[in-house]
Amino acid sequence: MVRYLFSTAIYFFFFICITSAQTADPVIPVKLSVAPVIDGVLDEDVWNDSNGFSGFRSFIPDFGKEIPFGTTAWISYDAENIYFAFRCYDNEPDKIRASVDSRDKIRKDDWVCVNFDSFNDQQSLYCIYVNPNGIQMDTRFAAGNEDIGMDLVWYSAGRINPDGYTVEIKLPLKSIRFSHRDPVMMSFFFERYVSRLSTNVSWPELDPERGYAFFGQMQPARFDGVRHYKLLEILPAVTYSYRGEQTGGKITTVENKPDAGLTLKYCITSQLVLDATVNPDFSQVEADAGQVDVNLRYQLFYPEKRPFFQEGNETFKVGSTGSSSLDPIAALVHTRNIANPLAGLKVSGKTGAKNSLSLLYTADRVAIQDTSLYGRYAHMPVLRYKRSLKEDGFLGLIATSVLRENSYNYVYGADANIRTSKSSLIEFHTLFSNTNDTAAAIDNKSGHAIGISYHSEQRNIDYAITAKDIGRYFTSHTGYIERTGISIISGSVTPRLYPQSKFFRRFDFGLFTGQTRDNIYDKWETYNSVTVTGFLGGSVRTIIGGNYSTEVYNDKLFNTSGFRFLLTGNAGTKLDGTFSYVRRNAAYYAGLSQAYGNSISGDIRYLPSEKIHTQLTVTYQDLFLKTDREKIFDYLLTRMKITYQTNKYLYFRGILEYNDFRKSLSTDLLASFTYIPGTVFHVGYGFLSEYREWDGTDYIESNRLHEMKRGFFLKISYLFRL
Repeated sequence: MVRYLFSTAIYFFFFICITSAQTADPVIPVKLSVAPVIDGVLDEDVWNDSNGFSGFRSFIPDFGKEIPFGTTAWISYDAENIYFAFRCYDNEPDKIRASVDSRDKIRKDDWVCVNFDSFNDQQSLYCIYVNPNGIQMDTRFAAGNEDIGMDLVWYSAGRINPDGYTVEIKLPLKSIRFSHRDPVMMSFFFERYVSRLSTNVSWPELDPERGYAFFGQMQPARFDGVRHYKLLEILPAVTYSYRGEQTGGKITTVENKPDAGLTLKYCITSQLVLDATVNPDFSQVEADAGQVDVNLRYQLFYPEKRPFFQEGNETFKVGSTGSSSLDPIAALVHTRNIANPLAGLKVSGKTGAKNSLSLLYTADRVAIQDTSLYGRYAHMPVLRYKRSLKEDGFLGLIATSVLRENSYNYVYGADANIRTSKSSLIEFHTLFSNTNDTAAAIDNKSGHAIGISYHSEQRNIDYAITAKDIGRYFTSHTGYIERTGISIISGSVTPRLYPQSKFFRRFDFGLFTGQTRDNIYDKWETYNSVTVTGFLGGSVRTIIGGNYSTEVYNDKLFNTSGFRFLLTGNAGTKLDGTFSYVRRNAAYYAGLSQAYGNSISGDIRYLPSEKIHTQLTVTYQDLFLKTDREKIFDYLLTRMKITYQTNKYLYFRGILEYNDFRKSLSTDLLASFTYIPGTVFHVGYGFLSEYREWDGTDYIESNRLHEMKRGFFLKISYLFRL
């Protein structure tokens, strides 16, 4: 009863805080009669007048600092597009880091970014990035998370000049959602990143007392007389896939399948969109990188990469989930659980100035081996509603279901974020689940998850406190939840020090403590850590830390204390890398034994030219029994990726990944052409080889590699925009 009274009191507090808070006067961009040419050359009059925004100041690694060279940004528009331009001065243009790469791969380059809130409601941002060669990246930011999966249709160009570089951007209004009213209000936040200085600067300048709370610090802008679209997009796709596996010493065909699918997008209004798909192609162009998959307590997490699910995915982030390193609820809606959909339907957008709605439904094909238990399809509806509160706060409702024959899972509840001061935020959720699975002998089990977190972020200090209670039978078949039946309280404080030194630029001292009660076994575990993060020189970052911790597993308590070190940075314009080392105590789950081991990983990226990219990733883990130091395993993964990007549209890529633990070598080759998101041509071939061979009756170990699997796929799609 106390739990539910507490929840009610919190939500009442949130309701009385429903206000709006936008104080800055809006700017009025120049409306054009003639559109600028998007070529990266700022020779139009509109980019050379006094309406530009200058005076950019840093916010990473410190606030309010000037870099040695200036930046100016401009906005203009016509009835159908918004245009942006940047002039980025640099007194050492030969040190500008700029590659020719595929979309969304420019994070380590120099770049500029337009962060814009298309509804001016402080709930979410479109973020469009451009490097000095005009290569694009776009993301969606909401509820403290940036989702790189979103792909908009927009146009850009960049040029490196003797005094720096220039960028031009054209953003069609039909590519974004915005208010159906006139005039249209949006807000903007311009950003520039200088790679060799590891410094981010912005306009408007961020207030150090508000930290990185972007939403309340953006510049409103008013657009008069823009066109409100009722957009229709038609995206047909044709695919062909082949898979072969070795059986009895020969490769035999297990799949030889031409296929076709159709995806539609219809803008009911300029702020509400309907997406529908039938037999969608969800093949992934970028293969998941291998991960160590032994001695696991939880399933491996892989990010969503499929376009139908990526758009609007940020709305499913629930308040006070993923709130600390101990939080077992990573996501309540993790769409990678939808494995092989027959059809999907999604409605997302705004139904008023403060109301956001997302409705997702998919019919997912049940795996063939499970159809006798659960039927052919799993029906998966998800409903999400959010009501804007003061500044970037919101009150939300969510409901998810997975319905199969002889099985169901329902999750429903409410959540909220509320800004209590210019630097502080409270997040909260109350969730309930009900699960029945006849085949698994689960009979109408109910569970709950309640969490509240408070965090504050300023220039000199961050601090947070979180409390969670997750019932033993709380289950979400649409989500990613690592653990249930626990109660957690945790807190952290991170003071920052800014030495007056060109080399030692900033130090973050992180202190964290978390106490977890395993309610199933009535035992406590602890996690306590100290870390020091240093920003050194122009582009080097280090993390040194140690932790004292324990873990309860199967009624036993294990020591999981350890030490870690991380180093990352750039060396010139062509080389960057990351190295990490972890020495840890651990539980050996299969043997219920205390163990210890090492984890080493390294990632090196080298660009021999702006069009050729090489990347080597090495991951190593080992584990030993504590009692007699017997080795349980050592696991080595080596991944080499080489990409030749002929221009911003076409690239050729090869990946070799060797798994020493499983004695296998996988090879993936790809040619990919993307004119705009949706208009694509992909052709790929891959095979898996293992140190095994057929001796006439069975497979035995071999001293050389033999091909065990192969696959080929082709995809052609074209985006029609009406």
